Amino acid sequence: MITPAASEGIFSLSWLLVALPLAGAAILLLGGRRTDPWGHWLGTATALGSFALGLATFFALMGRDGDDRQVLQHLFTWIDVGGFEVGMDLLVDQLSILFVLLITGVGSLIHIYSIGYMEHDERRRRFFAYLNLFIAAMLTLVLAGNYLVVFLGWEGVGLASYLLIGFWQHKPSAAAAAKKAFVINRVGDIGMSLAIMLIFVTFGTVSFAGVSAAAQGASESTMTAIGLLLLLGACGKSAQVPLQAWLLDAMEGPTPVSALIHAATMVTAGVYLITRSNFIYEFAPVAQTAVVVVAVVTLLWGAVIGCAKDDIKKVLAGSTMSQIGYMMLGAGLGPAGYAFAIFHLITHGFFKANMFLGAGSVMHATNDDVDMRHYGALQKALPVTFGTFAMGYLAIIGFPGFSGFWSKDKIIEAAFAENILIGVCALIGAGVTAFYMTRLMLMTFFGEKRWADDVHPHESPKVMTVPLIVLAAFSVLGGFLLLGNWIVDWLTPVVGEMHHHDLPLPVIALTLIVVAVVALGVAVAWLTIGRNPVPRVAPTDVSVFTRAARADLYGDAINDTLVVHPGRQLVAGLTAVDDGLIDGAVMGQADAVGGLAGVARKLQNGFVRSYAVWVLGGATLLVVLLMGVSAL
Repeated sequence: MITPAASEGIFSLSWLLVALPLAGAAILLLGGRRTDPWGHWLGTATALGSFALGLATFFALMGRDGDDRQVLQHLFTWIDVGGFEVGMDLLVDQLSILFVLLITGVGSLIHIYSIGYMEHDERRRRFFAYLNLFIAAMLTLVLAGNYLVVFLGWEGVGLASYLLIGFWQHKPSAAAAAKKAFVINRVGDIGMSLAIMLIFVTFGTVSFAGVSAAAQGASESTMTAIGLLLLLGACGKSAQVPLQAWLLDAMEGPTPVSALIHAATMVTAGVYLITRSNFIYEFAPVAQTAVVVVAVVTLLWGAVIGCAKDDIKKVLAGSTMSQIGYMMLGAGLGPAGYAFAIFHLITHGFFKANMFLGAGSVMHATNDDVDMRHYGALQKALPVTFGTFAMGYLAIIGFPGFSGFWSKDKIIEAAFAENILIGVCALIGAGVTAFYMTRLMLMTFFGEKRWADDVHPHESPKVMTVPLIVLAAFSVLGGFLLLGNWIVDWLTPVVGEMHHHDLPLPVIALTLIVVAVVALGVAVAWLTIGRNPVPRVAPTDVSVFTRAARADLYGDAINDTLVVHPGRQLVAGLTAVDDGLIDGAVMGQADAVGGLAGVARKLQNGFVRSYAVWVLGGATLLVVLLMGVSAL
């Protein structure tokens, strides 16, 4: 049951969750250089303010009955055309409040970290304005009470992502990466916008409550079309195949951007969209199957890419792609996996933000070098960074007791219960994850030091290490969300009752198999990397598989072949038609009129005697005609 929030205490202040960071962004952007001395403090304070309000809202929601935890706040009527009315509505429920806490909590830690990381950047105030803008847009997206407000936040997130990826626009690579992310996401946004149009045409409303109530009456083909279009939108934002190519290039932005947008929040928007739209996929089994297929392909795709990269941030980006694939897999499994998808989304937000910020700390200590072949033996020089990064590493590979062990393994269990092949693919992904993450740890923190003579590694300041410590703690303790099946029970009113399927073998046996596969991945990395010296220059005599992984499995080449080149040829053909046929016809008429005017212009020479001759000639002709008529 959805309750209006007109006078519901803390819930009537839900709009402040968005307004605080939005106001921060406006002040910092409009205030100009006058806000430079304190802009970073204001940006951080607004994020912390939203987090505090979100925390208070969460506890207030917990104090309500389980079936009374959906509170709708109507701010104003946004669109009112004929019979179509859309309100600027915010929905606070069990799903949205978890995202609010993740966005504002992790976002606040990243703001604090950025105070130190961006200390010497002359445009730091603008950077914090963009961070605030992103937080506001992402909160709009997850708090929206209807699909049109979701789209508003969706596009706001895209704008903020473009600004942050290309923040160092003086670098051609950063400008190109921002443009690439923007264009690829627009492809996904076409799917999102078409889905919203089809939802309105089908149901006459775009509100979640209205669509959910009427979903059973729609045809399966219509629901399938909506589900597939929503999936296209999700693929763009969450960097899933076939719209994944932008994510690795997006590492050109400052490292806090990678932690905030491309690890903890923005790339999870697609998972949120699929989960929120569970009432659509319930009646669209084909679309639900498509979600699973995309997820399985992506989780393996990203894992393979992570195995061959030497850029520490790109290894983590490939890992993000893969882990989002696990979340999408959980969402694609329907009621059996929705809660686990959100569970892994939250734990991943902790440990991946931890590792991205840890990578930034390593770069800070090595003159912004991102090549792991230039690292080695950094565990002694960066003890805090190493310790916190290790917590994230153990969490992502699924070491027993750490957060990823609980969240990712639950998705693998649900996958095996649904289909053996899907389960095996998810299991293989876990082993490959253990390999490339162990490779990263060995090349960065262990072995012989390989940095240049002018590099003097040193630990980051406390303003950067304290957020690392907090995120490391949550990387360890995040699994407690599953204690007593809490997160499953919490999300049940939104995503439906979990369907339990029989596993092909006991849970403890499957858990031991997953742990064994992870251990195998670690062992292979140790045997191939840990026991051998790491050359400072990547070898060129490598297998075809390594070359493919280094080239992102030819994702850009595939896009160029299937989309870019045909698109250019189509545009060239249309341009030729426009120039030759359409412009030719128009310009031909203009030339004809111009030629006729040129001839007629000769008659208008400005000489009075010429005009007198014409008058005389005309009068003579007229007299002759009149005489001829009278003679008849």
